[in-house]
Amino acid sequence: MKTFLKTTLAAGLTASFLFSAAFAQELAPLNSDTEKDRMDWSQLEAKLGPFPKLPEGTKAGAVSKTLTNEYWRSLGLGYEAFGKKVGVPVAYQAAQSEGDQLGQLTIAEGMITQGYNVLLVSPQTDANLQPVIEQAKAANIPVVNVNDAVIPQAEHYVGNVQRDNGVRVAKWFIENRPQGGKVAIVEGQAGVYAAVQRTDGFKSTITKNDKFQVVASVPGNWDRQTSYDAATNILNQHPDLIGFYANNDGMALGIVEAVKAAGLAGKVAVFGTDGISDAYASIKAGELTGTVDSFPVLTGEVALETALRLVAGQKLPRVVATPQALITKDNLSRYQGQGVDVRAVLMEDAKTAK
Repeated sequence: MKTFLKTTLAAGLTASFLFSAAFAQELAPLNSDTEKDRMDWSQLEAKLGPFPKLPEGTKAGAVSKTLTNEYWRSLGLGYEAFGKKVGVPVAYQAAQSEGDQLGQLTIAEGMITQGYNVLLVSPQTDANLQPVIEQAKAANIPVVNVNDAVIPQAEHYVGNVQRDNGVRVAKWFIENRPQGGKVAIVEGQAGVYAAVQRTDGFKSTITKNDKFQVVASVPGNWDRQTSYDAATNILNQHPDLIGFYANNDGMALGIVEAVKAAGLAGKVAVFGTDGISDAYASIKAGELTGTVDSFPVLTGEVALETALRLVAGQKLPRVVATPQALITKDNLSRYQGQGVDVRAVLMEDAKTAK
């Protein structure tokens, strides 16, 4: 059955790419990190004005990778919060796991026929929801690609600069471990845009400093246990390793357990990406060194605002960039805690270009 599903999905994607050839000629393949037609999230109201009046009965559909990962649940909370604020119902669904490409495609295709005025999608891979772009275009339904895989022919994308995730962590090592040393990377799903960009950002930045050596860069497939096993193997081979960078927090927390099991807690720095609550708790406990928080709740709010402005007929740039920050024990209280207004803090960061 698995072979049949994979074959069916591959055939469907192949047909879609052939069908979309003419469309592809009209719209250059999207690179969300470097696309020049972009706007920072903090400029939406300043450049486009107050939130516009929407057509009566507007409703939005959203499809995510999975709800087993806190990041994607938090993104949904952002959709829900902004939807309530402006009186727009949002249906939010997701695949059973981060590897269920066909299941996600089926959900998204179903939403095309259910009368939603706009669709927000966070694809499993850069390719598996490509057919939805074509179907939605034929039905005159705007689609917004929301973090983190990138559909090449997406007309609109909301998310952070993926490469910058890795760059920020590499700069931390360069500044805080001036003696250099061996580091390792645990990557997300192979071929997914975010994983590729995050990995390249870290690797290319840290290797510019000849005191550092990347001794391993292996797949963790967004999975905690897989990453634990990978980190265990790396530490066995390189017991003098000084740090890990993981493409998401779930993997980073698996690495933390491997570091503890190896008796190297406090000696090996571990960084993740996403800013989930377990990552913050681990940082507070002195285990995880840091995370690059991409603020999923705010990202969800910005993505839905962007989508609904499209419904209202406003012209938006192809990319709306959302914020991120490197969180360690030194600045954690600025971004999380009683009385912290994260939106206000991030708006201040945007003004000072931190």
